[in-house]
Amino acid sequence: MKHTSLDDLKVVSTVRADPQTGELSRNERLERWAKLLERAPDRRLATLRGTEYEPPDVRHGMRASGSAISVAFEDPVLRRQGLKSDTYGDAKEFFNLDDWQLHGIVCYCHFGASMSAETAARCVRATISQPTGPGIFERLARMLIRSTR
Repeated sequence: MKHTSLDDLKVVSTVRADPQTGELSRNERLERWAKLLERAPDRRLATLRGTEYEPPDVRHGMRASGSAISVAFEDPVLRRQGLKSDTYGDAKEFFNLDDWQLHGIVCYCHFGASMSAETAARCVRATISQPTGPGIFERLARMLIRSTR
């Protein structure tokens, strides 16, 4: 293989910058994830069992080979953007999702042991317009818990 400098390549070809070199916004990351899932809409994806019942430190490390999160982690662009692994916690942080949003995308209780990639893509897209942070019911539950202590 011959190594050629970028300046030499410019003489013989057009060199374009990678359009994905800039930082993607939250919505752009989610949209990319949905598109990756849609590439094989019938693909069966593993779900994560009981995400809503595990303590935060256990939930953070949860993963399943062949899950919707694994599809995102297989993408070199999302890894370059900062997706560290295919764990629940890293996906939650990278996509800026709250627990209920990610639970709605990957949890066993909604889909059984597996789900189609097409369904996962719809669930990912549904989070794009949702604000992050606790919803009204979670805020009320927190207030009730605090008032009973």
